[in-house]
Amino acid sequence: MATVATLTANEEAQLQQTIEMFEVITQSQPQDYQSLEILKEAYQKLGRDLEVANTSKRIAQAYVMMGQLSSAILEYESVLQRCPDDAEVLAALSEIENKAQTLNTQSAGQDSGEGSTRIITKSSRTQGSDLKGPACEIDDGRQTMQKLFVDSKVIAAGDFDLCWVKPDMSSSPGKIFEPFIQLLADKGVLPVEKSLKIIADKHRCGYLPLERYDIDTELARSMPVATLQRWCVLPFDRMSKSVLVATANPFNKRAAQELEGAVQQRLVWYLTSPQDLVKALRKVIR
Repeated sequence: MATVATLTANEEAQLQQTIEMFEVITQSQPQDYQSLEILKEAYQKLGRDLEVANTSKRIAQAYVMMGQLSSAILEYESVLQRCPDDAEVLAALSEIENKAQTLNTQSAGQDSGEGSTRIITKSSRTQGSDLKGPACEIDDGRQTMQKLFVDSKVIAAGDFDLCWVKPDMSSSPGKIFEPFIQLLADKGVLPVEKSLKIIADKHRCGYLPLERYDIDTELARSMPVATLQRWCVLPFDRMSKSVLVATANPFNKRAAQELEGAVQQRLVWYLTSPQDLVKALRKVIR
């Protein structure tokens, strides 16, 4: 990892942009620990130790809110390695210990409960890795989207079928297929803003204003073009061992599977405007 002394002016500017963007995201979504981890790494690269410690505390608090006490303890302990007498961290660890003892006395099964939560959380980092069914079964998020929009009576089933594009896996798409929620808006069924809110309320991924982000074009162009076009997804930056991906359909496990096969790294998903997403893809894809 580059130190502050070896960072170029462009690298410093990119890191500062990342910090500004992800501070906004995490302020509005304090449980988004994945974005907090990206924020923490950016501070580390800039040598801003105080912000690194404060972000670690926020990550730990996010873990506590999600019931992942063991992960919270590990994060707090990373702060104590630098500041052994941090009163805030020591108090937080004491509170976690009391909470853990209470859970243990209530039921021994609570321990396995936390483990289950951690497994579910990790699965969001590796979406699609469990897709081992027949090749004809394409999990592109249709079922979840149908529950969100049709079963909840937001739109009619006929409008859903009209706007949902069935994937043709037999050939290269040759063009960018606009996201479902953009087609809903184009046909006057539902505004994009309402669709995004419905999805954001269901999925924990953060919202990112893609038009304000300096996209890593080289990274994006290293991805399979067919995957980017067919599923309208855009890997837009890389932070350490993570690749950040913009989408208007975070439930698309097939897209996740294809990208994971290409990058062999953890994917961190961000919801974004479909219009901005298509515009960015058109610039990236030659």
